[in-house]
Amino acid sequence: MGRRGAGVAFCFIAALPYAARYVSAAIYGSAASSWGKELFHHLVQYTGDSLTALSIVALAAGVFCLIWAEGRRK
Repeated sequence: MGRRGAGVAFCFIAALPYAARYVSAAIYGSAASSWGKELFHHLVQYTGDSLTALSIVALAAGVFCLIWAEGRRK
């Protein structure tokens, strides 16, 4: 796998924990009797910031790999 492939893979990996944060909040609140914007906001906060931080790191690595691959191309 080249640098471009690694960059794209890291960008895809960044999307997974970002989406998992919202999916886990929805699963956690699935037993709630009523839904609302405020309830979902509290559920997302309950999941923590570790998934967001992981996705930011993976996205930064992916962008770095893509820029590095395009810079070496010339």
